[in-house]
Amino acid sequence: MPYWETLTDRSLWLQLGILVTVTLATYLLLSIALRVVSRQLEQRDKGTQSRVFYFASELLRSTSKLLIFAFALMIGLKTVELAPRWESAMSHGWFIALAFQIALWLDHAVKLWTDSLTRDGKARNPVTTTLLGIIMRIVIWTMMLLSILANLGVDITAMIASLGVGGIAIALAVQTLLSDMFASMSIGIDKPFEIGDFVVFGEVAGTIEHIGLKTTRIRALSGEQIVIANADLLSQIVHNYKRMNTRRIVFTFGISYHTPADQVREVGAQIKRIIDSTEKTKFDRAHFFAFNESQLTFEVVHIVQTADYNQYMDIQQEINLQLLQALRDMEVEFAFPIRRVEFIGGDLPEVKVAGMPDKAASANTPPYGGVS
Repeated sequence: MPYWETLTDRSLWLQLGILVTVTLATYLLLSIALRVVSRQLEQRDKGTQSRVFYFASELLRSTSKLLIFAFALMIGLKTVELAPRWESAMSHGWFIALAFQIALWLDHAVKLWTDSLTRDGKARNPVTTTLLGIIMRIVIWTMMLLSILANLGVDITAMIASLGVGGIAIALAVQTLLSDMFASMSIGIDKPFEIGDFVVFGEVAGTIEHIGLKTTRIRALSGEQIVIANADLLSQIVHNYKRMNTRRIVFTFGISYHTPADQVREVGAQIKRIIDSTEKTKFDRAHFFAFNESQLTFEVVHIVQTADYNQYMDIQQEINLQLLQALRDMEVEFAFPIRRVEFIGGDLPEVKVAGMPDKAASANTPPYGGVS
């Protein structure tokens, strides 16, 4: 009875006992060691500003218990006598378990990294971080699978070639979607604008509300939501007013030609005094700029020290009001358009006024060569 002899074989039971004992002991030791090291790293993380110890602690916590048991089992198998074919299988088993564990650690590291991007309170493109995380995980698990197949003796050259051809075919089929996806990734990495920024491009002016995988949504000043593809948006010149620290303001006004030269000179000094006394703006220059058709034109430049449009308008209004009062105090008149028509030669037409006799109307007619 061969089965009975097998069951009563003391050497077999001895080796089995050794295998179980070594496996369990190794499993317990590895689990305790990982727990202790993880706690030590966590304690060090509390005393430093660096997140390196935190990441290392979390990676050790994410170690698979099943793979720990597989390592313990293979260590136990080393203590017993095995056939040569089992020795070869064990070498592959070591590599497969190690490859799986490394892939799990890297996958968890990518998750921790993407989560950490939102912990500092900064507004980021969530689609970009998610997309980067997915791409990195696909690369990690693909490399793990190919390395395991190569270790088992499978020829992966043809597989890689077929994956490349398939990838090209898929890329050609969804090239529009891919262009918008990569544009979204470019927006997230380069950060030309973020959620909450006020942007202007083409005829569109509004606030960024959402940056998606394919489109970006903008709330226009008139209230409607504008949806534009990410690739189309990046192909245009975008003005981001949220990141404007100062505004260079240029405005002009005109005074009457009857103003004396010394008062014209004094107007420039009054403008400088007004702007210097106004908060959140800096005087740059004020010049008697040009002789225009019906006015002496002044050009004024000042630098508003805020990006807020409403504050800029408040500042400009205050400057205008003070300038109006200053010119009135100086008895300097603002210019206004004047048109003078001169009639030369011929007879003026008769003017008839309703309710008046023709002679009276003729008496009121201007003399020859007059001005009307």
